[in-house]
Parts: sequence; structure tokens; C-alpha cells
Amino acid sequence: MTVVCVGDIITDVVAALRAPLAADSDTPARIRVTGGGQAANTAAWLAAAGADAVLVGAVGDDQAGRDRITELTGLGVRVRAQVCPGVETGAIVILSGDGVRSMVTDRGANELLAEDEIAAGLSGGTRLHLSAYTLLGKTTPGLYALAQARTRGLAVSVDAASAQPLRELGAAEFFSRIRPCDLLFANREEAEVLAGPGEPHHQALVLAAEIGGGAVVKLGAAGAVWALPDGELVRQTAPETEAVDTTGAGDAFAAGLLAALDAGADPRAALKAAVDLGARAVTRIGARP
Repeated sequence: MTVVCVGDIITDVVAALRAPLAADSDTPARIRVTGGGQAANTAAWLAAAGADAVLVGAVGDDQAGRDRITELTGLGVRVRAQVCPGVETGAIVILSGDGVRSMVTDRGANELLAEDEIAAGLSGGTRLHLSAYTLLGKTTPGLYALAQARTRGLAVSVDAASAQPLRELGAAEFFSRIRPCDLLFANREEAEVLAGPGEPHHQALVLAAEIGGGAVVKLGAAGAVWALPDGELVRQTAPETEAVDTTGAGDAFAAGLLAALDAGADPRAALKAAVDLGARAVTRIGARP
């Protein structure tokens, strides 16, 4: 089985704060420059979990882009990267502390991902895992990826990506872009934007009904709840761990679930694999294994 991840390849500048952010002053932190991007992170964690992972994305013709490709290849990901001359590789500044993150984003070359690159990357795949950033930006290559996946008979999963762009787009338009979809991943804030306030199990059921598939609501240290297409709810608590940096934890979670499913695990075992891998991700700075 081959999971094709389509979406961003990014350079992350992660500042793990050691104290509350002091406006107009200095705040101590541990700072790392690492590889990032939702699709790239998920592909890296998929490879770490033993899955065959392909990444389709775009980078600039710069040292950052070459470094990102080298990192991912070294982690076992099969990378199909479109190199865009005259454009910089995307970058994000991440402030991480007290279990929350704030991100300042420059998507750079990711906005230029071309349809022919996506079509070639999907060849031989059995599942498309799409970062919704490809549906929420100035360009929407994710729409083409979804159409191609359906034409080819691939299973489709989508990560809701980020609450603020979802608010700007609107829940109804987002659902219209991804429907039908086999599986949707959303964190608590994203689920509230898309399904409204309420208990996580209720939100998961609403999301599943909207997309005509299953939906997982990620609850961080509290675990996750998964509404299956038949309406059954599966819940899983997370192991106790000391969180150093939550960047990429949701991407690791998605990879754990998809890798387990593609290996033949039942939903309960797959959800446990997801929360375990997500818990592993928060023990280090940065979004990669």
C-alpha cells in the first residue's frame, strides 16, 4: 500500500518558549530550524511507522529547498518535489509553549504546485492524504488532487489544516470542496469551526455526516474520538507524557492511524497507534521523527 501525501514542504523556525511571551521585550527559548509542512511531516511519520510514503510538493530553487528534500529522503520518504525557480521555499515561524502554538506563515513555492506534478505523484498510490492548506490558499491544487484520486479509485483522507483559514473560507464551502471523503482529521478548534460548539463525539458525528465518511477529532493530551461511517464511535485516551513541543503532533497522529489502517488494523487498534505516535511527537522540538 502506498500513501501519497500532497501539500506543503516548509522550513520551520521553532521557538519553544521557556517563559510566557514578553511583548516588546526578550523571552528565553530553545530555537531550532527544522523541516516542516503538514504533508511533509505526515509523510515522514508514515515512513517512520513502516508505511510506503510518497510526498508531492513544491520548493524553491534554493538551499532551503534542497535541504528539505535531502532530509525527507533520508527519512525514507519518496519525494516528488517541483522546483520553482525565482521563488523561495516556504517558511514558518512557530512560537510554542504551554501546549499551544502560534504560527507566522510564508507558503512560498507551495502556492505554485502544478497539476501535472500531482497527477504523476498519484501514479501507483492507494491512498491520497491531502493537507487542506492546498484548498485554503491563493491557489487550490488540492481540488485537482481530490478529483484525480476519485477518478483513480484511491481512498481519500484530508487534514483540516488550520482553524483561521477555515473560518475565512466557511464550513459549507470547505465541505463542498472535500465531499465525498473517506476520512477527515480535525483538532478541537478546527472541529468547532466546522461542526459548531459541542462535545467532541457530537462534532465527530457531524463532520462524518457532512463528508459522507468517517471523522476523527483530535483532543491532544485527552486522546481522540473517531466517528466511523456507520455512526459507531471509537474513543482512545493518550498516554501520559511531558510535552516539549506540540508542533507536528497532529501530523504524527494522522500518520499513525493511516499506517495502521493500511497494515490491516481495525479502527480501535489504528486509533491507539495514532495517539501513541502523536504522544511520541511532543517529546522533542520540531515536527519530524
